[in-house]
Amino acid sequence: MKPAPQDDDTFEKLAVWQRAQALAVRVYRLLGDCRDFGFRNQMTDAANSISNNIAEGVERLSKAEFRQFLGYAKGSAGETRSQAYTAADLGYIDQTEATALRLELKEISRMIHGLIRSLDRDTPSA
Repeated sequence: MKPAPQDDDTFEKLAVWQRAQALAVRVYRLLGDCRDFGFRNQMTDAANSISNNIAEGVERLSKAEFRQFLGYAKGSAGETRSQAYTAADLGYIDQTEATALRLELKEISRMIHGLIRSLDRDTPSA
């Protein structure tokens, strides 16, 4: 079990959380006028899940739980990236914006992967 978090061990200080949070707001704004409510809700939920799972993982009591929630966040980044293709193909967002979203999501996913690897390095093998 990891020690109790200190005041500086907050998810808000993680650059990956900050970027994921900004991306979620961006997706909400891009799809604000979308009348396909099912699609809009699925994509905004997936985008929001990235930062939420990072935050929930930080607040958990063990590194194993933190790692698990980072895996969920990485999966949500992939889901959102896939939905960016669909949103552009359906004309809900323009191709330029979809490309920018996908690039940012790839970077967020890379950052999450790096955080997972750092947790793995810090965990002694059995």
